[in-house]
Amino acid sequence: QVQLVESGGGLVQAGGSLRLSCAASGRRFSRYGMGWFRQAPGKEREFVAAINWSGGRTYYADSVKGRFTISRDNAKNTVNLQMNSLKPEDTAVYYCAAETRVPYAVVVTHTVAEYDYWGQGTQVTVSS
Repeated sequence: QVQLVESGGGLVQAGGSLRLSCAASGRRFSRYGMGWFRQAPGKEREFVAAINWSGGRTYYADSVKGRFTISRDNAKNTVNLQMNSLKPEDTAVYYCAAETRVPYAVVVTHTVAEYDYWGQGTQVTVSS
């Protein structure tokens, strides 16, 4: 069992920055790939970024590449998403997720359905 709690969302002007954090429970956190997803009103949940168990591999959606950075601290059971140069189209509820079916996987999936634990989400609103 893994419980995930996101924090750090809020309202920011275009061009600004936010840092999202996800706190995970469970001793096995360091074994799992982690991802950030987002869902805007009326749209499907979409992949934003992912990181493998060691932090040695990271993946980004094209829409956020070069602006967002995912990182993790296995000693603190946290995964973070640093978001810079925010745009109004980044407005969404952001979710942290864990993929626990394949411990120590080198490659992390981008697919929503393959993540089996989810946080409750945190709202990010970017004003123009």
